[in-house]
Amino acid sequence: VGHSHALCRRRSTGTVTSRAMKLDFSVLDAPVRASDVLEAECTREINSDIHAQNFVLPQVDNYDEFQREVVDYVKPNHGTTTLGFIFEGGVIIAVDSRASQGPYISSQTVKKVIEINPYLLGTMAGGAADCQFWQRNLGIQCRLHELTNGKRISVSGASKLLSNTLYGYRGQGLSMGTMVAGWDLNGPGLYYVDSDGSRLKGKRFSVGSGSLFAYGILDQGYKWDLSVDEACELGKRAIYHATFRDAYSGGTISVYHVNEKGWTKMSGTDVGELHYDYYPADPKPEPAAAAAAAPDAGATAMET
Repeated sequence: VGHSHALCRRRSTGTVTSRAMKLDFSVLDAPVRASDVLEAECTREINSDIHAQNFVLPQVDNYDEFQREVVDYVKPNHGTTTLGFIFEGGVIIAVDSRASQGPYISSQTVKKVIEINPYLLGTMAGGAADCQFWQRNLGIQCRLHELTNGKRISVSGASKLLSNTLYGYRGQGLSMGTMVAGWDLNGPGLYYVDSDGSRLKGKRFSVGSGSLFAYGILDQGYKWDLSVDEACELGKRAIYHATFRDAYSGGTISVYHVNEKGWTKMSGTDVGELHYDYYPADPKPEPAAAAAAAPDAGATAMET
């Protein structure tokens, strides 16, 4: 057997040993670029279930009992006043801006209207973090719907997406009472959605600790044929009276109007200024009139 063969054979004590040459074919593989890896990860995230959030639950034996104990420790007290109503000229959304932590006022400048897209608005009532997170998540879902279907999502569809998301987390501690308002091909729309997954369609809603006070003004002054200015004034006045009676509501009143051209912020007014607009202080008597009245008062006192 020749020594130059690819397969070398060695003969010793009557046995033959064969050894094959191993070739490396890795040079034939396509090169992997960092951009390709990033694109694959983004594609996988987009195609995955958007509701599958990576929230890790506490590692305890009895989660329900643990949650009840934590709620007793924290004792969350949520306070706010938001309202929305549909009229002939579109939809009005009015909110306050106060955030509270139990008996303490934590902020006077919370933006309680989430601008989902140019034709959709969401309001916040309940836990501020819950409302902000899930309504921004709703904005992502609405944008994906628009990219997939080539048209803007309806108000009904957006509220249904939020309701489905919250229903999946029902009983896990979320605290939300929101409104989804906007304009689509069917005209104005207004829906109430809460953290239990409930979803209600209506023409007038008020949500929050001061909602009963706001309902009193809203029910009294509401008419279908209100002008835009009258509707904005009604929403502003209803929120003001709620802040006057409810200690957990206050700050600045923001009023939004939604029509076929999209939403517009109409005003942002401090409740302290509105108080003197609605209830001006009694005018003080002029000095001359006060001086003229003084002798008469003295004479009356001497006669008595």
